[in-house]
Amino acid sequence: MATFLYKLGRSAFRRRRLVALLWVALLALAGVGAATAPAATSSSFSIPGTEAQRAFDLLEQRFPEASADGATARVVFKAPAGQSMQDPANKAKVAKTVAALKTGSDQIARVTDPYAAQAVSRDGSTAYVSVAYKVNAMELTDETRDALKETGRAAQGQGLTVEIGGDALQSMPEQGASEAIGIVLAGIVLVITFGSLVAAGLPLLTAVIGVGIGVSTITALANVLDLGTTTSTLASMIGLAVGIDYALFIVSRYRAELAEGHTKEEAAGRAVGTAGSAVVFAGLTVVIALVGLAVVNIPMLTKMGFAAAGTVVIAVLIALTLIPALLGFAGDKVVSRKQRKGTAKASDKPNGGTRWARFVIRRPLMVLVVGVLGLGAIAVPAASLEMGLPDDGVKPTSATERRAYDLLSDGFGPGSNGPLLVVVDGDKAAADKTVTTIKSVEGWAAVTPPTPNKAGDAAMITVVPKDRPSSAETERLVHDIRDATGDDVLVTGATAMNIDFSQKMNDALLPYLALVVGLAFLLLMVVFRSVLVPLKAALGFLLSVVAALGAVVAVFQWGWLGGVFGVEQTGPIMSMMPIFMVGVVFGLAMDYEVFLVTRMREAYVHGARPGEAIVTGFKHSARVVTAAAVIMIAVFSGFIGMDDQMVKMIGFGLAAAVLFDAFVVRMAIVPAVLALLGHKAWWLPKWLGRVLPNVDVEGESLAAAAAAAPAAGAAPPAETEKEPAKDWERELSREGEGSDFASL
Repeated sequence: MATFLYKLGRSAFRRRRLVALLWVALLALAGVGAATAPAATSSSFSIPGTEAQRAFDLLEQRFPEASADGATARVVFKAPAGQSMQDPANKAKVAKTVAALKTGSDQIARVTDPYAAQAVSRDGSTAYVSVAYKVNAMELTDETRDALKETGRAAQGQGLTVEIGGDALQSMPEQGASEAIGIVLAGIVLVITFGSLVAAGLPLLTAVIGVGIGVSTITALANVLDLGTTTSTLASMIGLAVGIDYALFIVSRYRAELAEGHTKEEAAGRAVGTAGSAVVFAGLTVVIALVGLAVVNIPMLTKMGFAAAGTVVIAVLIALTLIPALLGFAGDKVVSRKQRKGTAKASDKPNGGTRWARFVIRRPLMVLVVGVLGLGAIAVPAASLEMGLPDDGVKPTSATERRAYDLLSDGFGPGSNGPLLVVVDGDKAAADKTVTTIKSVEGWAAVTPPTPNKAGDAAMITVVPKDRPSSAETERLVHDIRDATGDDVLVTGATAMNIDFSQKMNDALLPYLALVVGLAFLLLMVVFRSVLVPLKAALGFLLSVVAALGAVVAVFQWGWLGGVFGVEQTGPIMSMMPIFMVGVVFGLAMDYEVFLVTRMREAYVHGARPGEAIVTGFKHSARVVTAAAVIMIAVFSGFIGMDDQMVKMIGFGLAAAVLFDAFVVRMAIVPAVLALLGHKAWWLPKWLGRVLPNVDVEGESLAAAAAAAPAAGAAPPAETEKEPAKDWERELSREGEGSDFASL
């Protein structure tokens, strides 16, 4: 592989105008396709194999006019002190609002009068109007949402307190500002890392091009493949992350090869042949993690995973071809001013990475114990993880959805925010029997009489729980109703759907982990030709993810430091959070593992001893891996400041996971374990070595070719790698520590 990628890098460098033109043409073609494609509709959210989904399917057959999976809204009215919603004046105001809602949009299916539906609290202080729409929340037009908000504002101006709840106001969070902040922070980190604006700009430029092509392609195909409006969200975030990372590593290796005295074209070829090999395998681990989302068997997640995986493939191809082409255009400007003047000695001068590596290999056991115990302590809250989908009760009090939630809780009880819909597949007698059975179960606050369909062969029953929608008591009520009734009775509604979704995600977590970690273990075994190194990589990743989940539970479920992160109301952890974190963080963690340890492996196969290889890997890769991690932490942290609780949770969880994995696992635990293992770290059974393909990630074939026929201005890689090892041995010997690690 190294030889092929070496030739590809040199070819892209030499034919840079053609390569750049091809990528610009692809970007333009994708852009035109996105601009001319029909507007995408949001694909319907379904959870195959669950009772809630079977109930929705039955409702569509027996109650087609009910729009069971359509968006809903509740306009909640609160009378001023000393007044009642039963007062004639207030009833007239409500009637005016009902009339305005009915004519506000052609997407409305029905509007329920609170006085006819008994939606007035016992004390008369609160009433609510129920609005049902023909389409789901993501398919509502801006005009429909604006009409709903305007109706609420008009009613508010008549002396009543009016708030709007329900999922009709739900929309995808605006990410433009967060992504822009992340790109600016990434630029600052890259400038500090490279000391050159051109070198810093290349990863940003190529990452934006890759994301542009990926997202535009998704937009162009959205209507044909039923991808929906939310599919590009994950693709954009992952594409930006890996696009910056992959370009960063190749540019860094290119600068290192220039510092060794190679010509620009030779340096580009060697950078793609070595760091590019690591990019290919790092990209494959990310693709495995994203495509593996299909295990969950939720169509929306599967589509998101495949779309994001496609964007990662584009990022890899750009790193292997467009980066060397742009390096050809950049010329000497890709290195810092000091290097251009010849005053920097980047290849010989020890840096922070070498000093840290020396510290770790002198005290590996202490570093290992501190790192594992520290992450273990942070992971303890994860044992109390409660999964669910946060409701409007966790939104900030400045949101009208949260204020409507509180008004309904005060007037009708917390369960009124998440009523259950029971569907009976049977006649009136079966429906009446179901009502009696439901009333024998504990945990309900109200049960409505059955509402039959026109044919009389099915009925709907509304059950209001005593507790809030996301509580354990409400979940228990759903299970109790299902256990007490027969197969012809199905429980659904938003609350039941959330419960089934959480259970589905929980059931899929272990199979997903086994698939992703298992395939990645095999892939890393091929890369490193070792059994223990991939095993250590997988275990370290699991430790960092569990620690990040522990931090999420402590902040968002327990409320620790909630004020610092803007958490106003604690609740269950979003049910897709564990799998989402595994998928995203696994890819990034394996990026850092591959880039850091590949350089160690490269030094080892070129003759360095294990301790020397660790120091060499840190000398050349630690700074770049650190920069990549800081960029990702900055990008993810930008989402913590958003109002949406789920987005805030995702940003916090991903930032914490990258922090733990990059700086504790990869920078401390990994070198400590390798130092303790010594030569055994790179052990591979002979029979397995004969079976596994030799992909030559370390560029050994390049070194052999260079040794046989050295190109002008190109020193053999073996000599390039030995010099840092001698420098390490000389430095450590001066510190009086060399004898302690002679065995390494």
